[in-house]
Amino acid sequence: MPVLNALKQASYWANQGAITVCVACVLAMLGISFTGFVYTIFTGGALSWTYSLARVFLPWIGLISITIAFYHGEHVAMTVLVKLLPQVVVRATAIACLAVIAVFAVMLVWYGWQFFLNARQTYMVSAHIQIPQYYTAIAVPITGAVTLLHLVHGVSLLEHQMTPDAAYVDGALRGTTGDET
Repeated sequence: MPVLNALKQASYWANQGAITVCVACVLAMLGISFTGFVYTIFTGGALSWTYSLARVFLPWIGLISITIAFYHGEHVAMTVLVKLLPQVVVRATAIACLAVIAVFAVMLVWYGWQFFLNARQTYMVSAHIQIPQYYTAIAVPITGAVTLLHLVHGVSLLEHQMTPDAAYVDGALRGTTGDET
């Protein structure tokens, strides 16, 4: 299964990239907010654009963090319910969940790409800071593409779900974090 291993590797690296993007966006938001705070302390006035500029990073954080949660199996974190239900019901529910996630991811890519192509507006943060809507719009199809890539982990979880010795670490199967070669 070299193709599945390559997809798992790509999923691992896409997850690392998603984490990096989310951390960078949070740090940028904090930096902008802190700049406004320091400016207010030293001058007594406020920078009107700091709040608006910091908000630009929220769609990226919100959308890309979905893929991180999915990668780590946090999308259906109902451990108690899973332990109470019969394995057949758990497996059928997991398959249905993965199918719905796949459809949702395809819709994010399809409609998100159309949204990106038609993004024509400019977000006016201030007279000198203007951000094209493309910046926010591209986060939608990227989220769908990364989610589709992460589906390989959901398939792996289904394959190993019936084996009692499957070792889970942080919500993901051991050996699926890019360590295999």
